[in-house]
Amino acid sequence: MYNVICMIILFLVTYIPRAIPLALFNKKIENRFIKSFLFYVPYAVLAAMTFPFILYFIGEMWIAAIGTSVALVLSFFRQKLIVVALASVLVVFVLLLIF
Repeated sequence: MYNVICMIILFLVTYIPRAIPLALFNKKIENRFIKSFLFYVPYAVLAAMTFPFILYFIGEMWIAAIGTSVALVLSFFRQKLIVVALASVLVVFVLLLIF
């Protein structure tokens, strides 16, 4: 149930900042600052909410940190999302089996 609640909260914090301007403003937003704010805030909030969960979910923070590092390195080299996700999960799974 905790995971479902987290997913609903993550959905809301990424959806609301995008839906409010559509509901409040009738014409196109021209201000560059507001446009960039509305573009980046959902990603920042999503990252801030999921990153601590990633580190503490497994129970071994150093294994989670290695899995996150693998994901960051693969993302830096512009690998596809499925490759990044599968590689980081595989690394964490293997480390959990070994240790």
